[in-house]
Amino acid sequence: MSDAFDDILSRHRGGQAVGITSVCSANPLVLQAACEQAVADDTAVLIEATSNQVDQFGGYTGMRPADFRDLVHGIADRAGLSRERVVLGGDHLGPNVWRSLPADEAMSRADDLVAAYVEAGYTKIHLDCTMACADDRDPLTDEEVAGRAARLARVAEQSARTTFGRSDLRYVVGTEVPVPGGAHEEIDALTPTSPEAARATIEAHRAAFAGAGLDEAWTRVVALVVQPGVEFDALRVVDYDRGRARALSHMIEGGQLVFEAHSTDYQTSANLTALVQDHWAILKVGPGLTFALREALFALAAIEAELVPAGEASRLPDVVDEVMVREPKWWNGYYEGDEATRRLARRYSYSDRMRYYWPDDRVSDAVDRLIGNLRAYPPPPSLISAHLPEQYARVRAGVLEPDPIALAVDHVRDVLRLYSTACNPEPARSLP
Repeated sequence: MSDAFDDILSRHRGGQAVGITSVCSANPLVLQAACEQAVADDTAVLIEATSNQVDQFGGYTGMRPADFRDLVHGIADRAGLSRERVVLGGDHLGPNVWRSLPADEAMSRADDLVAAYVEAGYTKIHLDCTMACADDRDPLTDEEVAGRAARLARVAEQSARTTFGRSDLRYVVGTEVPVPGGAHEEIDALTPTSPEAARATIEAHRAAFAGAGLDEAWTRVVALVVQPGVEFDALRVVDYDRGRARALSHMIEGGQLVFEAHSTDYQTSANLTALVQDHWAILKVGPGLTFALREALFALAAIEAELVPAGEASRLPDVVDEVMVREPKWWNGYYEGDEATRRLARRYSYSDRMRYYWPDDRVSDAVDRLIGNLRAYPPPPSLISAHLPEQYARVRAGVLEPDPIALAVDHVRDVLRLYSTACNPEPARSLP
């Protein structure tokens, strides 16, 4: 476990308004942006793979935990970021992917999932057994959820000690509502988790860990996932209202835990700062980063259209949409309305279901053509200004190269800079 990660959480518990961004993405350009931002901030980077992205069978990315680890480490090496400052996490580890199976079978696969993550060197483990399996009553009780989490923690501890001779794992328990990755339905507002529900979750997990003989491991549970009242769907963002979350914020003070906030994508800089001040010391972001990457790549495609003969252009926006229409499994349940509305959502929605399509060979080939074209036909600064004004300013200042990859990565870093400001205030503020 990174000393830098522990130091951030210790400083927060000690009264400083500091936190850490949790980058939940498997996109190499997003990961490059995260590593470059960590170098600029001189801090740790926390990168997490979600259980449906990466599992012992390959997940939807085709990567097993060791594959994703190697991808991240390679990107960190190229960015000049020490591996000691890279914290790898597993997000929503549990039976979610296999919840259509009977609980015994689903949990057996979850055991193997957790073992694979731990053996590959992931040290931040989010245990999430809140979902009902095929033969369960729905919803599960707090005790059932916690009992299954403790079972997975026991597997994790055994795997760590067998592989490394000791366990340095840090655990996160609890889950947010709605499900990860953005709401399926339209939303207007969310009620934060009640303090009573949060306390019940903590106590159920503490008792379950004790019952499983994991008292020492319980001392390494560092965070609780609760709903602070933030979310996004295809069309709108629910902004953080710290007044509604005040009672929840106060209940965590004085203990060993901090809060972890999921779905903080698209929150304003002020809202992110308020979340950290209110003890959400771990801020997760994923779709908001690939949304920014899409903005940058589409802006580069617009620049390309001004420079490159039509027959040589990448047609990136059209290629992505064509692939999404042919293979709608990743977006069809999220976007409603007539075809014009759905087309707009495919390209521009906050849910950013487009993120599932960047690894497709047809899409990646179009991205490669876009990058190659812009290197063969370098755009004048005035054209960069028209489509990527913040990057233009940095190019003019001599701190950013006008290379298309550099421009795209820097645009993603504009999002990460908001999180950096919230998590790394200078000088470090005391908590209110």
